[in-house]
Amino acid sequence: MRVAAVQGGSVTQRFARGVRLGVDVGQVRVGVAKCDPDGILASPVVTVPRDQAAGDDGTPKDMTELARLVAEHEATEVVVGLPVALNGREGVAAGHVRAYAERLAAVLAPVPVQLTDERMSTVVASRRLSERGVKGKRQRAVVDQAAAVEILQGWLDARRRQA
Repeated sequence: MRVAAVQGGSVTQRFARGVRLGVDVGQVRVGVAKCDPDGILASPVVTVPRDQAAGDDGTPKDMTELARLVAEHEATEVVVGLPVALNGREGVAAGHVRAYAERLAAVLAPVPVQLTDERMSTVVASRRLSERGVKGKRQRAVVDQAAAVEILQGWLDARRRQA
């Protein structure tokens, strides 16, 4: 299994160049963001409908689409947001995301899948969209992408601070 929890500042490593995808896993949609090869700026890519059922090959369609996006963008790593409570504990949602990340890691191998604390990413994304005048149905359509941007940008910034 290639899922690694990245929740703190204890891992110090040199940042290798390469595009990363950020993923916000929801019950209904999966938001996807990507960064430039230098890992400076995350930007939105797409929102993928969540598929609980497996496709013809046994892989859910959303994971097949993520694999396609990894190949298209030549991603070197995928960063999945782990919903941790404000008190630092993991609840039921975190368990679902961990299971999703494990399955995704099997689909994407050898591309590694990392978990990172996504505390408040959707709240921050919604607030930023509202500040830009994006509301209602338009906001629901892109909030998952915006949350994926928040997740990936936070992860990138943390890597830079460690270097």
